[in-house]
Amino acid sequence: MFKSITALIFFILLATSGEAQDCEIKSTAFQYGERVNYTIYYHLAGIWVSAGEVYFEVDSANFGNKDYYYFNSYGQTFKKYDWVYKVRDQYEAYVRKDDFTPLRFKRQVNEGSTHIREDYIFNPKKSAVYTLRQMEKDAPFVKDTIAFESCAYDVLSMIYFARNIDFGSYKEGDKIPIKILIDNEIHESYIRFIGREELKVKDLGKFNTIKFSPLLIEGTIFNAGEDMTVWVTDDENKVPLLIETPILVGSIRARLSSTENLRHTVKSRIKED
Repeated sequence: MFKSITALIFFILLATSGEAQDCEIKSTAFQYGERVNYTIYYHLAGIWVSAGEVYFEVDSANFGNKDYYYFNSYGQTFKKYDWVYKVRDQYEAYVRKDDFTPLRFKRQVNEGSTHIREDYIFNPKKSAVYTLRQMEKDAPFVKDTIAFESCAYDVLSMIYFARNIDFGSYKEGDKIPIKILIDNEIHESYIRFIGREELKVKDLGKFNTIKFSPLLIEGTIFNAGEDMTVWVTDDENKVPLLIETPILVGSIRARLSSTENLRHTVKSRIKED
């Protein structure tokens, strides 16, 4: 029941994404050294249980005299639940700093008996992505080349690209298209902008937020549709605060637990009397 905690967070954070007219962006929403942490809760039979945690970190890298962002994320179930279903997932991505062009994406999934390894190398000049994938433990690695489309990102790069989108031009009910590379395919979907509202988050306080509902792709975790609800800080950081969604069995909630070294002051926090 705790399957794909990290994958859940990726779908969640994609709810803040939009496809811009110009995919080359200047990053203004985050900086080197930033870290955000989430606690995952599972709901069944009227009870919410804290089941796991995920973090996202930003670091730097240099290749061929070019500066890159190095994004790193790790998700796991709490050890006391490992006997039920053990999750240890890691995602890594390298993105060129000056124009946000993706360079490489790596994924290591360890979820119960599921073990997946993926390594994607991007070559935008040749409109190609070279992939190396192992979908079962001890299975051979399979090489492939897929067509690269403009404004398409791996799941981790998309999160950080999305945080630089200007949401001021969208109206309530607008659909914002997204394009993402996952499982060796590029998928097109959208998120629906619901509006803005105040939200109180346990242990963190009350915030002005932007609220969305993404169109989910049906699979082993979610039903297709717009049943997921997402709240992100309505400020320059655009950090997701709270996410709620039904899954195939029960419901999931992801709540921001802490942040480190955010680039901007959290102006969306509301002072309470």
